[in-house]
Amino acid sequence: MAADAKDPRSSDAILQRLMTLHPKKIDLSLGRTVDLLERLGRPQDRLPPVVHVAGTNGKGSLIAFLRAILEAAGYRVHCYTSPHLVRFNERIRLAGEIIPETQLSQLLGYCEIVNEGRSITYFEITTGAAFRAFADTPADILLLETGLGGRFDSTNVVDRPALTAITPVSMDHTQFLGETLAEIAGEKAAIQKPGVPSVIGEQPAVVADVIEAWAAEAGSPLHRYGAEWGVSGGSEGLRVRSGAAIRQFPAPALFGPHQLHNAGMAVACVEKLDGFAIGNAAIAAGLTQAVWPGRLQRLTRGPLVELLPPGWELWLDGGHNAAAGAVLATVARDWTDRPLDLVFGMLNTKDLRAFLHPVAPLVRATASVAIPGEDASLSAVEAAQAARALLLRAAPSDDVSAALRTLIEDAVEPGRILICGSLYLAGTILAQNA
Repeated sequence: MAADAKDPRSSDAILQRLMTLHPKKIDLSLGRTVDLLERLGRPQDRLPPVVHVAGTNGKGSLIAFLRAILEAAGYRVHCYTSPHLVRFNERIRLAGEIIPETQLSQLLGYCEIVNEGRSITYFEITTGAAFRAFADTPADILLLETGLGGRFDSTNVVDRPALTAITPVSMDHTQFLGETLAEIAGEKAAIQKPGVPSVIGEQPAVVADVIEAWAAEAGSPLHRYGAEWGVSGGSEGLRVRSGAAIRQFPAPALFGPHQLHNAGMAVACVEKLDGFAIGNAAIAAGLTQAVWPGRLQRLTRGPLVELLPPGWELWLDGGHNAAAGAVLATVARDWTDRPLDLVFGMLNTKDLRAFLHPVAPLVRATASVAIPGEDASLSAVEAAQAARALLLRAAPSDDVSAALRTLIEDAVEPGRILICGSLYLAGTILAQNA
């Protein structure tokens, strides 16, 4: 049963109070996190082996593949990811299961008491709660995703993880991480630790240079895409190279050509993870069983799907930066069986034109919406204006249902509608369409 948000003991009510403890939503620093963890008994020292993941795109997909592979091999896996799509509980997975509401409420309430009203951000105090949960619940491994950046991210308090991984880095969060790709790469690369292997995804040259410089200074051995490992394949299967050796696996469950890279990177991580017995059968099972909602996910049932006439499809993706737009463009080029329409909404901290630009030539029409419940959302009118600057047909709509109806009414033939632009919007859609 879902908790009553009006109950002051429920996780929703506690989270609302925790949001008021710092004047800023994001204020990158490790000091407040370290202080809270001391008060919580230093749970970061009692964690199982940690795989620490940073990057701009693909972090969640990489963790989804790794979790599925490790669980197929029989291991108990903790996971910490963000943001959530529908409920906060999704961020904390204990030994394979999403944290129960009762346990989450108790943890958050305890952290609230221990913090004693001190200034601390929402992510910092909830990360403290997650670390306490991970330390108190037996598991074999923890897959730990950075929230933002790496150097001053609250997750960067584990002195010696088992492995670090840096997925593709691109421009995003420039107001916090720096205005150049090199500056952003430096923030991500700072999760590398002395003597800890670091698996690196495909990177622009400037990013690769920064990561290699940080690794050399830290003494972190690198396992780099294009050098020590590689991946190729398609719908017929996945080929992963490590050195001169090549292994063949089934095509991954997650949709899109970019998921071949994420799946290959998961295999590369497994290869560098000491102390775990993971055979090819477990890798194959994990690759074909991984689940990661809101990332090029086809919606096949629910109230929104029921609005579609025969012959239409509805898809959902939470990508929100230029690199994500490029991925959508790659996918859209293969979607030749019917026209592509977009319903999109985006936060005003993101570059909407940069996101839409790669896919714009492949789109028939668009409808824009404001993201429900997000004060930082672009209005539907603002979003439509940005789309029109790219010569897209764009109709501002009151909500997603209205946007779908507009696109359907204006079309001369059935199409494929992709709802995109924000993980927050994706979460709203999954909740509405449940």
